[in-house]
Amino acid sequence: MSAPVNNTEHKVVPPSSRTSDVDGNGYSNGATGYQGTGGGVSRFITPGGNPIDTSQPAFPVYHRKFANPAPLGLLGFAATTFVLSFYNAHARSISTPNVVLGMALGYGGLVQLIAGVEEWACGNTFGATAFSSYGGFWFSFAALYIPQFEIAKAYASEREFANAVGIYLISWALITLIFLIASLRSSVALVSLFFMLHLTFWLLAAGELAPSPNCGKAGGITGVITAFIAMYTALAGMLTKDTSHFIVPVGDLSRAR
Repeated sequence: MSAPVNNTEHKVVPPSSRTSDVDGNGYSNGATGYQGTGGGVSRFITPGGNPIDTSQPAFPVYHRKFANPAPLGLLGFAATTFVLSFYNAHARSISTPNVVLGMALGYGGLVQLIAGVEEWACGNTFGATAFSSYGGFWFSFAALYIPQFEIAKAYASEREFANAVGIYLISWALITLIFLIASLRSSVALVSLFFMLHLTFWLLAAGELAPSPNCGKAGGITGVITAFIAMYTALAGMLTKDTSHFIVPVGDLSRAR
């Protein structure tokens, strides 16, 4: 009779799940992608990234991690807000916002939504909620003025439509207030951004509901200021000690009590 087969011998382990053999002194046999400390074995993972493996030995192994999506989302918001706010301020006698619709759909809407999804993947609840929300805002704002949606046509008069837009803007002022409160321990730049945006929504809402052209123009001016703050904050996110000769301060509030 043949000897019993030992099922624990000659077991094939996929490269992506191999662990290094570590002796009692913590020395490894050199298996790629893992490290041992003391007598234990743990996967070597880049913070915010994926486990390193040797499943494709023909390619070099990199420490993979997500980039910071905040500057992308901030620039998408800033550029679209900048253009619309100049229209709201009636710069160059422009009062119709239709030209901004393409930017609202592409840069303000789609790009911010992508940034929100990336923030979600990075585990940043605040960033994911903020960028996704304002991406949705730009999509919804564009829909108001796209003729095929026939939203404005559904109202009996322009005055009724203006009142509806005013209430719409108030809802976004309240949403922005939530983000303002949630950002109080972030940075001076971010708090200033949400404060100015909150003020902008209220002024624009008053301009629609009153109606008051002066309030609408004031909302356009504060919107331009908001856009510049967002651009500054985006620049601060892209300039790091590794990639730039200088950094710009944002006023860290995380240590404030």
